[in-house]
Amino acid sequence: MEDFIRFMTTPQNLLSIGVGVAVFASLFTLLSGMGGGQSFEKRIKHVADRRADLRRRSRASMQGSNTPSLRQTDEGFKKRVVDRLNISTLLEDPKITEQIMQAGFRGQRPVTTFYFFRVFTPLILAAVVAFYLFVVTDFNAPLMTKIAGVAVAIAIGFYGPNIYLSNHIQKRRQKIVEAFPDALDLLLICVESGMSIEAAIQKVSQEIGSQSLELAEELSLMSAELSYLPDRRMAYDNLAKRTNHPGIKSVATAMTQAETYGTPLSTALRTMAKENRELRLATAEKKAAALPAQLTVPMIIFFLPVLFVVIMGPAVISIIDMMG
Repeated sequence: MEDFIRFMTTPQNLLSIGVGVAVFASLFTLLSGMGGGQSFEKRIKHVADRRADLRRRSRASMQGSNTPSLRQTDEGFKKRVVDRLNISTLLEDPKITEQIMQAGFRGQRPVTTFYFFRVFTPLILAAVVAFYLFVVTDFNAPLMTKIAGVAVAIAIGFYGPNIYLSNHIQKRRQKIVEAFPDALDLLLICVESGMSIEAAIQKVSQEIGSQSLELAEELSLMSAELSYLPDRRMAYDNLAKRTNHPGIKSVATAMTQAETYGTPLSTALRTMAKENRELRLATAEKKAAALPAQLTVPMIIFFLPVLFVVIMGPAVISIIDMMG
């Protein structure tokens, strides 16, 4: 035990462990990115299961029997803990369910998981930091400093799930928006060729999967909802809620109006595709315009010292030789 404590309190060993974790995370990220096809197959299978559930629900409603619920049953350990401690009521946030849906997680189980980690992550991090500061290491610091470290760990654990969820939503929305104008062009071609809107959306979801798995999943879900929901406008509204992007919301509104008033859908799709493409170009130009300001600090820190060494180095060497 003493050897383990001595090993964990050595700065070089901690640095080696950190480097190893960083290397492992990098390799895991690269390898997980190479398995996109399997992930796409799993998501399409999930959509097929949802379609089958919708079909069973529709048949059961036609027969007058009790309709099964489409929500995933969650009877695990986390669900029991959340219900027993009444965490969902104490930390109730009406936006959490919508944000989890925007992140691509379906059903009630991700909501329960989020509340579970929202409560127990601060406790676990606080216990680990307190054990390290007060027991393991010989950290000669005032008591208030150690307590402040524990408080910081609690804050990180409390806001960590929210930060993770926000980052996941932003990355997923970015992937959807990048491929959405191309999907609209494909959808326009399918509609003008005479395909119905359900068949066109299903076809585009299959073709766009190689470019954006997230958009393929959303279009597949919308195709299933168009087939089985009682009001078709609900499918367009659900797509706008799941993505929460102004361009996609405008497309959903245009498709709803075309469905309601009988206006030509191809004209609306052509206009929306052009607007989304211009919006994507404007976003890229905004990032390019902000790049020089972001490169100022790295240039000052990394480039200028090297430049001074290259310029002043020969003169300094000459002066040292003359003085020698």
